[in-house]
Amino acid sequence: MAQASISVKFSVDQFLCPVCLDPLTDPVTTPCGHSFCKVCINGQWDQEDVKGVFSCPQCRETFTPRPVLRRNNILTEVVEKLKKTELQADSPAHCYTGPGDVECDSCTGRKHKAVKSCLVCQASYCEDHLKPHYQSPAFKKHKLVEACAELQEKICSEHDKLMEIYCRTDQSFICYLCTIEKHKGHETVSTKAERTEKQNELKEEQIKFQQRIQEKEKKVQELKQTVDIIKIRSQAAVDDSERIFSELISSMEKKRSEVTELIRTQEKAEVSRAERLLNQLEQEIADLKRRVTELEELSHTHDHIHFLQSFPSLCVSPGCEDSPSFTVNQHLSFDGVRKSLSDLKE
Repeated sequence: MAQASISVKFSVDQFLCPVCLDPLTDPVTTPCGHSFCKVCINGQWDQEDVKGVFSCPQCRETFTPRPVLRRNNILTEVVEKLKKTELQADSPAHCYTGPGDVECDSCTGRKHKAVKSCLVCQASYCEDHLKPHYQSPAFKKHKLVEACAELQEKICSEHDKLMEIYCRTDQSFICYLCTIEKHKGHETVSTKAERTEKQNELKEEQIKFQQRIQEKEKKVQELKQTVDIIKIRSQAAVDDSERIFSELISSMEKKRSEVTELIRTQEKAEVSRAERLLNQLEQEIADLKRRVTELEELSHTHDHIHFLQSFPSLCVSPGCEDSPSFTVNQHLSFDGVRKSLSDLKE
């Protein structure tokens, strides 16, 4: 009974060492009645050992000679039990809701995190309150889905029934009563059947996106090789011009700089054009990979309605189907510059 009373009224944060301000570890008590971590108080008094006068860090009462510290067994036991109690309260089995979590509708007081939602009960449940759905035959036909805060969106607003039928004629979700009223004579299927069909289409889209990624990655490699060739050829041209100009008289230094600048300008123009195309292709690849990830996540969801609602927007092509045409000249030639330099040398 005493243990239960302590765990309810106190927390471990109320038993802090006045020196280190952390929960007491191996607590000892001074003659004035204050408690500290054994290591903390000994470290404090080791510094005062030269003076021969030892003081309490909390009330400043002094002692001479250095007091003998004794372990506070009761306080040690209380702190250890409080630590264990708080660890158990923070364990996953007692996980409470946080930002973005779905609350359990059956919990009273502080809500636990819901793990499943029942479309028949129109409620969400934590692990403890979900057990009857698994154990009792009365809940055998209930439909459980991933914890969802928008349960009402899956219920027919007119008949208050689960919308488990998809009307292909109107492209909307309906309940079974709608099929004999407003949607009578329409082409209708179960949401599961529609999901199965759309799942096959989703797989085809995934294959297409993967193929497009591979094609664009190949073009990226080709473009990178083009950039390397441009840089190599440009550097070779610069090296040749430097070798020729080094043989000329000092009065030609200005002309050498002009020719070098001309080469660099051509290189910069071609490389800049290639890098713009490279950035565009890499952005398209990133967009396609993101779309593949979204499609993959969608393909594994258990929520048929969420799947069907999200499918159309995810299967829309995120960008241009065709890659930009290559306008970069990897065979950039500096033969004209070389010839002019040779003529100048002669």
